[in-house]
Amino acid sequence: MDKQEQAEFLIEAMPYIKKYFNKVLVVKYGGNAMIDENLKSSVMRDLVVLNLLGIKVVLVHGGGPEISDTINKMGMETRFVNGLRYTDEKTAEVVRMVLAGKVNKSLADLIGRHGGKAIGICGQDGHMLKCEKQDENLGFVGKITEINTELITDLLGLGYVPVISTVGYDDCGNVYNVNADTAAAAIAGALKAESLILMTDIRGLLENKDDPDSLIKKVYVSDVPALIKQGIISGGMIPKIECCKDAIRRGVKKVFITDGRVSHSILIELLSDEGSGTMFV
Repeated sequence: MDKQEQAEFLIEAMPYIKKYFNKVLVVKYGGNAMIDENLKSSVMRDLVVLNLLGIKVVLVHGGGPEISDTINKMGMETRFVNGLRYTDEKTAEVVRMVLAGKVNKSLADLIGRHGGKAIGICGQDGHMLKCEKQDENLGFVGKITEINTELITDLLGLGYVPVISTVGYDDCGNVYNVNADTAAAAIAGALKAESLILMTDIRGLLENKDDPDSLIKKVYVSDVPALIKQGIISGGMIPKIECCKDAIRRGVKKVFITDGRVSHSILIELLSDEGSGTMFV
């Protein structure tokens, strides 16, 4: 971009900056964008930019590949039930070690290295994400029953980006592995966030899954059952779309599914007329 184009972009972004100023934005981050170090750095830099623009950014992250890699290195067995990781007590401890330790702290540190302020926490801190077993057949995979947002709002008030790993708790001291999309939707709803962004490894919702140019840019949640019936929403997209619906029902104004493999996709989505993914309202 030359200087003229940069100025025009800022002018185009101005109403969006005004719209989001002092509002809460929840970003769910994971997948390929988390594996690629250059993309990871780009995403964290974008979050710092949004924070400096006066937007209250909350980052919720997963870390499935890191968990699988650690489990393999420890010689433990990985078992999936209907696409979800079976989590016994030992696996739950590994999940906590990897998500709340290695992944969480590295993301908070990266935000700091880009000039932002971040604190890494997990769903056990401040008794944020209280859980029960989602299904006995899945072990300690958590279904969220209560959310305490006090710690999150305190950190936002101090100008920090809360970086949240999705590890839950119960009153018996058990550790729960919570799906990051589900947790992000619940946290965004509890915070009455202006928007939730789910970063994934596709452009958004496609009318034809084999045609990346068939992006559907806007979806009303009332249209979702018909889209499922038509087969446009199918397979692994169904639970992700259900999270979008859940967030909207909880009071989030807009939910975006955007491609985390594209540099600056968050900024393009939030601060431009064009956008880059699918918006749910």
